[in-house]
Order: sequence, then structure tokens, then C-alpha cells
Amino acid sequence: MTREEPGGARTLRAAEFLREHRSALLSDWEQSMHALHADHAERHTWLLDHMPELLLALAEVIEHGPEGLGTALWDEHAVIRLDQGFDLGEVAAEYALLRKCILRRLEAEPRGLAPGELERLDEAVDRVVTRTMTCFSQARQRILQALDRMTQATLDNPSVDALLMRLLNVLMESALAVDSAAVMMLEGSQLVVRAAVGLAADVAVGTALRLDEGFMGQVATTRKPQALRSAATDPRVVMPALKEPGLRAVYGVPMLEDERLLGVAYMGSRTAFLFSDPDTLLFRSITQRATAYLVQARLQADERSARVEAQRSLAQLNALLSATPMGIAFMDTELRYMRLNQAMADLNGVPVADHVGRTFRDIQPKVIVDLIEPILHRALETGEPVRSFEFVLSPSASRGGGRTWQASVYPVRTDMGELLGLGCTVVDITEHKQAEATLQRAVDFREQLLAVLGHDLRNPLNAINASAFQLSRAEGWGPPERRAVDRIRKATARMGRMINDILDFARSRLGGGIPVSRQRMNLAEVCQATLEELQVSHPERQLVFEAHGDTWGQWDPDRVSQVLGNLVANAIQHGQEGAPVRTVVRGEPDEVVLQVHNLGEPIPAELRARIFDPFKMHPGPRDAEKQKRSLGLGLYIVSQIAGVHGGRVEVRSTAEEGTTFTVYWPRVPPSV
Repeated sequence: MTREEPGGARTLRAAEFLREHRSALLSDWEQSMHALHADHAERHTWLLDHMPELLLALAEVIEHGPEGLGTALWDEHAVIRLDQGFDLGEVAAEYALLRKCILRRLEAEPRGLAPGELERLDEAVDRVVTRTMTCFSQARQRILQALDRMTQATLDNPSVDALLMRLLNVLMESALAVDSAAVMMLEGSQLVVRAAVGLAADVAVGTALRLDEGFMGQVATTRKPQALRSAATDPRVVMPALKEPGLRAVYGVPMLEDERLLGVAYMGSRTAFLFSDPDTLLFRSITQRATAYLVQARLQADERSARVEAQRSLAQLNALLSATPMGIAFMDTELRYMRLNQAMADLNGVPVADHVGRTFRDIQPKVIVDLIEPILHRALETGEPVRSFEFVLSPSASRGGGRTWQASVYPVRTDMGELLGLGCTVVDITEHKQAEATLQRAVDFREQLLAVLGHDLRNPLNAINASAFQLSRAEGWGPPERRAVDRIRKATARMGRMINDILDFARSRLGGGIPVSRQRMNLAEVCQATLEELQVSHPERQLVFEAHGDTWGQWDPDRVSQVLGNLVANAIQHGQEGAPVRTVVRGEPDEVVLQVHNLGEPIPAELRARIFDPFKMHPGPRDAEKQKRSLGLGLYIVSQIAGVHGGRVEVRSTAEEGTTFTVYWPRVPPSV
């Protein structure tokens, strides 16, 4: 590394000096690079990683002149710095630091450089700087030209597929080594080729790969650029479009929106074994710009869709606000009116336009402010709605005085929970209150009527029935007199049943439901006793009874008897005269089934769906007189009693089979 000059002085050669002191120079340069990139510590990494190789290459340039310069290392440096966002001045500053570190180390060296060595060192550094600056400038100019052409390709807002084709054509025209290029978009769990140019483009379009399949799947999975040699024979290449042209080099780049994968772009070459750094940088830049265009196009489409949806929602809101008779208003957190409908403006007596931007206190009279404003502030402070509060204004209080109002206040929030203000509704319920008062008077009258039916009317009816019973036992009556007494007893019994039906109807529809008193009983025994009593009242009809299985359970015996009585009375009234009315009680595992069957005209289909409604009667020409004596509550009472017991009623009626009512009685109460 040294030589002896005439006179005995020992001198240094620059190339050997760099080789011998490269560790010390690396340390010096690392400190200088940290200082240069203090705000961007990650930007010095490449030079530090390549420092030993770079110093050795510089030594070769010093020794061998321009022919030892080479290009790979310097071009790589230029491309990486361009990719990292450096400008030309920053790259020059790094080489200036290199020169300064070498000179400082030489100053500390006791031996001087041989004559001409310092000049050769400066020339070598200048050549390296010139080469790097040239490559940097050319690569940047090439990228700028390509990006400018890409911008031109998007001016007419083409479709996504047309845009991708234009961008790929820009790549093909900007990189001579590229023979094939394509863009694969992520669709579900697959990568699908949406656009392709160059060799086998027609084969490539529409090709689909799984995300974990082949070389492209590797690019998508790692989300990092990947290079491939000998694509035609590499087993990772599963796309026919990459195998058929005999491509050698393939380079793939993920298309990312932050961390979200949109797709993969690739380029291939038949001549190059590996793409140059400027070509890969150009491709990455074009891919990044294409990704940005795609994201922008999607955002614009979403914005247009959101704008259309907002306009549609606003139109619907305006229509709703205009159509509703209820006063509606929206206020901000300062209780300023932001939006309201005409109904609210009419209530306040102020035009809609004069509300906007003004506060609740500015619009409303003092009596309403004192009454309502505390409620509005409470809703803002607690974030809880205040629903359906009523207030009455005196006739002289304000516009709308002398009437009753109902208002609701509720917080208005964004999807993120931010409180925007309050929504308010106001409705005039004066007529509703008047209707309530009228209804209350009707309820009071109903209670009085029930009292009359339940007490005042039942007592004289019982007296009539008892007197008729005594008369029936008297001696000396002839047949006409006894028939008259019998008619009195039947009429009073029918009146008693009608009073009971009316009371049960009132309890079920207006009160707390039909009361029942459950006890353990045998349903078959109760039904048999009831039929015996009915047989006495209807000696002209044949009442048949059958019982099968276990018929014990927990029911109200009086209500069971009432159900059977109503069903049998219905069968006698509407059934075929002379035909028997058959009652069957059958024990099932969890319930007991009661069936009452009669022959006769079937129930019309249009009536069958409403037959258990109150005041509905089975129509029939021959039953006109009978129906005049019926309230049409019997079947309704049957369905209500069955429901209270947790059961149900069904009806089946045909001309061939007759009519059958079936009542299902659960053995155990529903709550047990």
C-alpha cells in the first residue's frame, strides 16, 4: 500500500488506502449519515448496507480508470434513492459526505498520498457522482414522462377496464424489455385478469387464480414485489399466459390501498433474464399510480352514489315533513332551529325561513320557553329522550292557547355517537283528550249497565224462575196451564244464559278476562251431567254421549259446563231436526278432547274464518226466527273460555260429514 520515494519518504496509494481503512470510513460515514438524515433515520440504510462494496468499487475506479467504473452498483443506488423520495441535491450531499470522510481520514494519516493519487481519487469520486446523477435524472425523467401519459389517459374518465389497458400500454411503450403485462384484480377470494397487453394477452384476460396459488398468489400473500427468472419452467408459474410465450423474467407488484389488497400487476420479458432496477422502479411507479386512480375512481363512484342516496333520502324526508300534520323540528346543541316542517311553523306562527338559525328562545313566547326549555336542556345533558309529555296552554298564553299538546324530544346523533342536537315533535291532542273524556263516560255507563245486568236484572229473573218452579208443582193445573208455566221456565233460563253471555263478553273485551276457578275434576262426568240437564230442556232431541280414556285434569267445572252447553245449543239450533247431537270426550296424553257433532247444512267458508267473533251467527233460511232470539256470543264465549284454560277450538264442516266443533283442554294450567 506504500512505496518509497527518493530521499526515503514513504507514500500512500489512494485505492489501497480505501481498502485498508474501509472499516474506519464506514464508521465515519455512518455518523455523518445519521446527522444528515436525523429526521429520517430510515433513509440512510441503503448506503450503510452497501458501504463495503461501494468503497471497493471506488478503489477499482481509481486504479483502472473509467473502465473500472461499472454501472450496476451506482444505478442501483440512484434507483433506490429515487424510489425513496430523495431529490438530486440529497443524493449529491451523500457523496459529498463520502468525499469529506475520506479527506478527513487522509489528514489524520501521517503518510501522504503519492503524487497524482489525490487527483485520481477526486476524478473517481466525480465519475461516480456523475454516473449516479445521470442515472437518477434519466430514471426520474422516464417516470415523469410515463406518469404524464398516464394522467392524459385518465382525462376522459374511462371505465376501469379501459383505464387499465391504457396504463399497461404506457408501460409497454416506456420499457423496451417488457413483452407482456397484465393487471389481476381481487374478486372475492380469487385474482382475475382484468386487462392484459403484449404476448398472450387474449389468453390471459379472464384467467382466475386462488390467492394462495402460484407466483402471483405469492405476490398477493406477501404484499411485496417479487422477481422471477425462467418463468416458462418455474413450477410456481401456473398461468398459461406466462408459460406459452416462453417468458424468462417476470416481475409482480401488489396493488395496495394502505393494507388492503386490490390486486396484482405483473410484467414479463422474453429477452431479459432479470429486469433492470430502472425498469422495476418504473413499473412500481406506474402500478402505484394505477392503484391511486382505481381508488380515486371507486371513491368518486361511492361519492356519487352517496350523493344520489342523500338526495333521495332528503327528498323522502321533505315529503314526510310536508305530509305529516305533526309539527317536527331539528335543533342544534345551541337550540337553534336547523330544519322544520310547515306544520311546526304554523304552530309557532312564524314562517319556516324565519326559524332557520334562530334559537328556541327567539321564536317562542316566554310562557312556552319557561315550560319547555328546561326539558330541552335536560335531553341535551342526559342524552336521553323525553317522550310524550303533555302540556296545556291557557287561551291567553300564546298562539294555540286553550288546547292540549303532546311533545317528544330525542337526541340526534351520528353513527359514531356524536351529539348533533335535538329532534322535536309536537301534536295537538285536544280532540284526542275530548275523545278520551267521551270514552270514559261510555266506560262509566258500561259499568252501570253491567251492574244492572248482573244484579238489578238477575234478581227479578231469579224470582220469576222460582215462582214458575212453584207453579209447576201445584196440583189442579190442566195441560194448557202447565205448558204456559213450562214456557215461562224456558224463557227465564234462556234469558239467564243471555245475561251470562253478555257479562262474560264484557269481562273478556273490556275487563280483565273471563274468570275461572280451577279444580281437579273429571271432564267426562261434568259433561254427562250437563247433557242430562240439557236433555230435560230439549226432550224432543236425541243427545248422545261417549267417553274414552283418562278424562281427569284441572279445569273450572262451571266453565266446562258452559262451553258444552253453548256448543250443544248451537248444534240443536243449526243442526238437522230429528238427527242426534253427538258429544265425545276422549283422553289424550297431555290433553282431553271434547267434540260436539251434528248433521245439517255446512257452515259457509266465508263465515268459518270469523265464526268465533262476537255477534256472528250461522245463517240459514229456516233459522231466521231462532237467530232473532240469539245474541251470537255463544261460540265467542267458548273460544275465550278455552283460551283461558290454555286450549283452543277448531271447527270442521262439510255437507257429507256435518259440523264438528273440537275443544282441546290441556290437563295442566299453562303456568305450571
